[in-house]
Amino acid sequence: MGDVSHTSLPPLPSSDRVDVAARLRDALLGASFTADGMLDLLGAPAYAALARSETVPALRATRGDTPLETLVRLFLLQQPVPHARVADVLPVEDCLQSGWLSRVGGDEVTATVDVRPYGGPAGEDWFIVSDLGCAVGGAGGIGSREEGVVLGVGGASTTLAGITVREPVAAALDLGTGSGIQALHAAQHATRVTATDLNPRALHITALTLALSGAPAADLREGSLFEPVADDETYDLIVSNPPFVISPDARLTYRDGGMGGDDLCRTLVQQAGDRLNEGGYAQFLANWQHVEGEDWQDRLRSWVPRGCDAWIVQREVQDITQYAELWLRDAGDHRSDPVEYQARYDAWLDEFEARKVKAVGFGWITLRRTAAAEPSITVEEWPHPVEQPLGDTVRAHFARVDFLRASDDAALLAGHFRLTAEVVQEQVGLPGAEDPEHVVLRQNRGMRRATKVDTVGAGFAGVCDGTLSAGRILDAIAQLVGEDPVLLRDRTPGQIRLLVEQGFLEPAE
Repeated sequence: MGDVSHTSLPPLPSSDRVDVAARLRDALLGASFTADGMLDLLGAPAYAALARSETVPALRATRGDTPLETLVRLFLLQQPVPHARVADVLPVEDCLQSGWLSRVGGDEVTATVDVRPYGGPAGEDWFIVSDLGCAVGGAGGIGSREEGVVLGVGGASTTLAGITVREPVAAALDLGTGSGIQALHAAQHATRVTATDLNPRALHITALTLALSGAPAADLREGSLFEPVADDETYDLIVSNPPFVISPDARLTYRDGGMGGDDLCRTLVQQAGDRLNEGGYAQFLANWQHVEGEDWQDRLRSWVPRGCDAWIVQREVQDITQYAELWLRDAGDHRSDPVEYQARYDAWLDEFEARKVKAVGFGWITLRRTAAAEPSITVEEWPHPVEQPLGDTVRAHFARVDFLRASDDAALLAGHFRLTAEVVQEQVGLPGAEDPEHVVLRQNRGMRRATKVDTVGAGFAGVCDGTLSAGRILDAIAQLVGEDPVLLRDRTPGQIRLLVEQGFLEPAE
């Protein structure tokens, strides 16, 4: 793939020179241009300021002439650096020839792209390439951008990477790859990775990210949604951080879907089912409309394709004014002509009013291909803090779905269960009261759920160590509380099912 430019955006480094990328990678690592190395150099306050796109502390911390200071100023802060200083650290002529660097002012060079160190899940030292000023923590922040610009890693990217199920697979698809972060993660556990994007510049930058991170090359394909994928191609994992913003136009390729309302996200989800192998996962970030007179959960259930289990989690809801302001600011429109800003704001509200949209939800959608006669669809709201990464939690959710689907009440009572790790019990009531008003079980891992249980449920969960069957435990509790064991066995399976479903209990087998 040769140099790619988009409108007036600058040319990109050549992605054909893998040898140069490998030498550049060695030089970056040799100078400790890594996430840990940057933290050591800059210190926590300056490092945190970069995430807010405030560069003054980092500029002050890199006034010396060490190799690492040179690289931070060059690639992260986009400052011109004397040619001689760069030559002491990098294969400068190769980098100039292949386009990683350009000459300015006679004896200085500058970077042509943002390069940001990124720590992989197993401690890998990776590098994410993006357009100048478009990496989170880059020199320019997230201000006004041109249509085809390619962003670096942001909160949405890391959220999706964190919730993705990580297990060895034959084939993975990163749909709408952007700067390539999802493809980079997938390359660690997929034999073959395909990455697609409507923007050819994004595909080029993905190739640079993979090469500079020392990862295998991906099969890069240009096109929208599943268009670049042949009808007979299926995958074990599909991931997408799509341009999910619900906007009145398709002005910015990196965020605006170009379809009306939430149609892009709906289409993506509905078409994914036919692209999944049995047991395969499709995981997306998405926005969805809250429409007057319609239950938002029913709206999302209608998106789920046949033959798929689904777990959909709404993480945030914004009213239409908050939503419009968020994305107007994202594009830097609040710094433009006030009349133009008001016109754009009006256009957003006109669009929402025409569609009777009162709010917009954001969250995660996970599909799993299943042969079950009755697929399971869970749609819930969970705005509370969670523990990332959540990939194992997602996989465990669907394992519990399989278990509960195959277990009637008799099977549950015959089963053996264990309390999952780091579950604590809280008793709530007035000080000095003989009995608590209610008992809460709380997880300190994964989704960090809390659920209210009665004294039987709390006692049951507390003694679940896999030794006794659920029925035997209930018989013992019945004897302690003086209750008919048959009645207790009859009314408790629903509570057991809920505790298993939410991850407080797990089958001991």
